[in-house]
Amino acid sequence: MRVLPRARTTDTQQAAGQAWRFNATPYWFVLPYLFFFVVFRLGPSIAGLGISFTNWAAIGTPQWVGLANFQAMTRDPRLADALRNTAIFSLVTVPLLIVLGLALALFLNRQKPGRALGRVAVFTPYVIMSTVVGVLWTWLLDKDFGLVNLALSSFGLGKVPWLVSQDWALLGIVLTTVWWTVGYNMVLFLAGLQDIPAELYEAARIDGADSLGLFRHITIPLLAPTLFLVLMLTIINSFQVFDLVFVMTSGGPGTATLTLVQYIYTTGFQFLKFGYGSAIAVLLFVILVVFAVVQTRAYRRGLSGAQ
Repeated sequence: MRVLPRARTTDTQQAAGQAWRFNATPYWFVLPYLFFFVVFRLGPSIAGLGISFTNWAAIGTPQWVGLANFQAMTRDPRLADALRNTAIFSLVTVPLLIVLGLALALFLNRQKPGRALGRVAVFTPYVIMSTVVGVLWTWLLDKDFGLVNLALSSFGLGKVPWLVSQDWALLGIVLTTVWWTVGYNMVLFLAGLQDIPAELYEAARIDGADSLGLFRHITIPLLAPTLFLVLMLTIINSFQVFDLVFVMTSGGPGTATLTLVQYIYTTGFQFLKFGYGSAIAVLLFVILVVFAVVQTRAYRRGLSGAQ
């Protein structure tokens, strides 16, 4: 009986075996970030969800209270003020940051002398620490000696009580936020604009399109993914405003600038109501998730309708 030689493994089989071989190298690079994410972000978030069902003052044993903290939120007038102020702040700052960021990006995307210097000038405030920005604008918006009121007085206008009046304090926070963060949106829009092929604009101009037509039919459709990203990030950041409020007004005067994150901090770390503060944090998380889901669905419907 003749014994057949053992068949050799083909090159295709060897390639398939190498393709299915587990390569752990990329995961070692991700591991440091994953560790810090779990320890400082995911872990505290899960712990905060559990604490929201308890009555805990940071010392002693947490007492399980179930949904009592969430029920108490419906009877909390300060929480209602924080929700209203946060909503007003977002409704004002988000359109301003989107429109001004896009306008600056369009202007500084042109081939003109000094555009690099202009980009640096607009983006520089964003790299300044928030506490420094808060202290700086507290001086600028001072009622008696601030440069803003001095400039208004030179035009014959009266002094505005920016940070000491309940009618003006939130607007002062809005102005500071727009000055501080508009450069970040500008950079994101610039990246999106530079991905649009210049040949499309040239072809449209040959066909007789004007500037408004170029913006409407080329810039906006091709900039839609960037616009979606900027809008989502701006909304999330506006609902999480804290540092400027903490430095400039501490939520005052009264509750005129009290925001959700400021109220979470006050409740948890000043009054030591960690359970109730965590419940408010859960509420903020739910609000942001709802906005993200609604915006994502609207964006996908817009894409499907365009196709």
